[in-house]
Amino acid sequence: MNIRDDQWEKLEPLLLGKKGDGGSCARNNRLFIEAVLWHISSRCNWGELPSKFGKWNTSYMRFKRWNEAGVWHQLAMDLCDAPELHEMIKKIAVYGDQQFLRRRLRASRKDAREFYSESIRKIEGRRNSGLNEDKSTLVGCEF
Repeated sequence: MNIRDDQWEKLEPLLLGKKGDGGSCARNNRLFIEAVLWHISSRCNWGELPSKFGKWNTSYMRFKRWNEAGVWHQLAMDLCDAPELHEMIKKIAVYGDQQFLRRRLRASRKDAREFYSESIRKIEGRRNSGLNEDKSTLVGCEF
C-alpha cells in the first residue's frame, strides 16, 4: 500500500525523525510507513518484508518503539481531518495494540509455566527428601 503525495504532505510534518528534531534523523519516513502498511496488509511475518523497504528488523524495531511510545495513536488523533489517512494510521494503531496484547499474553503464559514448573520441582524435592530417611528409626510405622 502506497501513500499518495497529497497524503504524505499532511503526514510528514507529524512524524518523528525529521531534520531539526532531537535525536537521530530517519532516513526515509515514507518508506518506513509504507513498509508497516505493507506488513499489515499482507499479513506476513516481518522477516518476509521485501528488501525494497530495507532491513526487516530495523522496520520492526522502529514500529515497536513507536507503538510503545503511543506514536500511532497520536498520529491517528492528529489526522482526524483527513479521513482516508486517519483510517490508514488507525489500522496501524489497532495492529500495534493487538501485537502489544499478544506479547503480554505470551509473557503471562511464560510466567505461569515457570511458576508451575517451580512448584512441581518443590513438590518433587520434598518427596525425594523423604525417600532418603532411615525408615528403621520410625516407631510404630509399618512398611
